[in-house]
Amino acid sequence: MKQHRNKGLALCLVLALCLALLAGCQGETAPAADEPTQDTTQTTPAADAVDYTDEANWAYYGEGEGKAVDLFLICPTVDMGEAGNCNMSLEDTETKAAFLGALNMERGIYDETATLYAPYYRQITFPVYSMEAEEQETYLDLAYQDVSDAFTYYMEEVNDGQPLILAGFSQGSQLLLKLLEDYFDQPAYQDQLVAAYCIGWPVTAADLEAYPHLKMAQGEDDTGVIVSFNSEAEGITESLVVPADTQTLGINPLNWKTDSTPADKSLNLGACFTNYDGEIETEIPQLTGAYLDPDRGTLRVTDVDPADYPGSLFPDGVYHLYDYQFFYRNLQENVAVRAEAYLAAQ
Repeated sequence: MKQHRNKGLALCLVLALCLALLAGCQGETAPAADEPTQDTTQTTPAADAVDYTDEANWAYYGEGEGKAVDLFLICPTVDMGEAGNCNMSLEDTETKAAFLGALNMERGIYDETATLYAPYYRQITFPVYSMEAEEQETYLDLAYQDVSDAFTYYMEEVNDGQPLILAGFSQGSQLLLKLLEDYFDQPAYQDQLVAAYCIGWPVTAADLEAYPHLKMAQGEDDTGVIVSFNSEAEGITESLVVPADTQTLGINPLNWKTDSTPADKSLNLGACFTNYDGEIETEIPQLTGAYLDPDRGTLRVTDVDPADYPGSLFPDGVYHLYDYQFFYRNLQENVAVRAEAYLAAQ
């Protein structure tokens, strides 16, 4: 078996049984008598707003200053809820370190082009995704409150008209989609948008119908658009991310087409497998080709063996954890292309 697993998310392997902790969201788990205690559980989310005027509440604040474009980046799920908590505690230093590490795994795609801003937020923990939608709402609302508050502060006090890239992955993209829905009907905000990389979360025709200001990318250099895809092997018919009854919209990051035209692996500039420091541990040019499934809308990855790229928390063939990594160099190039196109149009 190839050793190209996502080390930054290796903790998921240890915590793969965390769904059993779902009931723990309703009550605290007592530590063993010989274990040091850290008050990180949060069974009932605190309503107090996070103070985003305090730079300590940002994982990154103005990192890489002097770029012509800013990046607002939203972290994916890193809290597995092993303490029975349903929202991440901002007092949990260990999970905050994992939060920073997950951002580092993605930031290399963007940081040559943009100045980075990324808030800490009280994200929902992985077991919450097994709740019914109504049960999730309280916890998801808290996570979104934080992201929304951070974004409002950033736009009103920091941005100063700077062109803006938005990006997320997984839960980060789920919350990014809500930001796009709630804020970007404002022409001033829309005019500043280079692109929104909403990867690892479905965007549907129903979303576009409900929010007509949302626009999906149609090529490699259009701006003010959403770039999205969800990777999986051929034969996968459902996943936690894209359920069986969902048709997601997307674009192929190898040929930048929105139809099912196959992209050969020769177009893959490099799959990069990064660690929590953001270092590329393994790079494989031309790892795989891909095409968009005409029915599910997912990105079918054609040239890898699912057993070589296990999903730990997902069935083999659901390549959710590899969305960024399989297409790293193509995404990195595209961020620069869209930024250049935006700036040229100004």
